[in-house]
Amino acid sequence: MLIDLLNEKKMSVYQCSKISGIPYTTLLEVVNGKTDINKCCAETVYRLSKALNIDMESLLQRNDIDEFETFKSNIKHLLKEKGDFQFLIETYLNDDIRKYWNNYQKAKALYLLSTVDYLSRINNLPIAEDYNDLRNFALTKTLLSEDLRLSKVLNADLNIEKNALKDSIPEFVRFNIVERDLRDVA
Repeated sequence: MLIDLLNEKKMSVYQCSKISGIPYTTLLEVVNGKTDINKCCAETVYRLSKALNIDMESLLQRNDIDEFETFKSNIKHLLKEKGDFQFLIETYLNDDIRKYWNNYQKAKALYLLSTVDYLSRINNLPIAEDYNDLRNFALTKTLLSEDLRLSKVLNADLNIEKNALKDSIPEFVRFNIVERDLRDVA
């Protein structure tokens, strides 16, 4: 989240606003999550990246990682609340996988498809053939959880990613996603 980046840089929202030239209220809405940074104009993202001394792609990617971690947590909580069968039924009926895919949210679509395929396998249910076309895709970069990604960077250990994939649920590994436990809900 942007607030974490500001804290890392030891910069207040007000200071960042002054340095970047982005109006304080605009920046505050981005920091508070009322405005998605991915929906901001390129000039705003450019000014923010310059003020924070981070390239635009990294700034947007960092936001995407935070958003994806929230998405994963929401899926796990929903699964815990609904139970396997109700979760599967609602996911199929709402066609959530296809909706994410059609909205260019490939990682979310593949994570949800992995979840559905895994739940189908452990409950001895047939997999939904409606998504066979998506099963031919995989993410180009391994999608690690935030803690594993930080550990990999801090320890400069390339084996962290390999070991994480080895310990992951097979339905997720197929799409290059690390997920070890869908029942792990905080």
